[in-house]
Amino acid sequence: MKYLKFPALALSIALFAFGCETKSADQSDKIAELEQKLARLEAAQPATPSNVANSQPADPSTLGQFGFSEMEFDFGTIDEGKVVEHIFKFTNEGQAPLVISNITASCGCTSPDWTKTPVKPGEEGYVKVVFNSTAKPGTQAPTVTIQANTNPNVTRLRMKGNVTPRSQAGAASQAGPVKR
Repeated sequence: MKYLKFPALALSIALFAFGCETKSADQSDKIAELEQKLARLEAAQPATPSNVANSQPADPSTLGQFGFSEMEFDFGTIDEGKVVEHIFKFTNEGQAPLVISNITASCGCTSPDWTKTPVKPGEEGYVKVVFNSTAKPGTQAPTVTIQANTNPNVTRLRMKGNVTPRSQAGAASQAGPVKR
């Protein structure tokens, strides 16, 4: 029985060693093959995906153009809980009616309203931004992002200021009497 174990052990060791050499050789071959494929890909010109439309420069006669008197409004320092409202006025300086398709706010504390009808060249429109400072102490810079038929098609307006937090003493006095 002892004699049978030794050849089986030797055979196992030999197979393991040969298997490792084979795996190592296979891995080297695969790495070399991958490096060759990578070199071919790097040398090739990038292909345009089939689902990408060819883009042409926009014809300025088909676009509106924002002419804001200001792009940022500083509301200064306010107490927490106050609501600040500002109207950003603009003139369409483009050659076509300006159409605002959407406006999004940077957070739930800010709500926008805007001119919903097309603004003809030379006419004025507005973007109204309302900022609610409840639970927003510290430095604030809410933005609204406008999507319109302009170039570029995204424009950002910003409000900024500082919100003074409610004092802890004031909050305690509103909570009711203190037991002694």
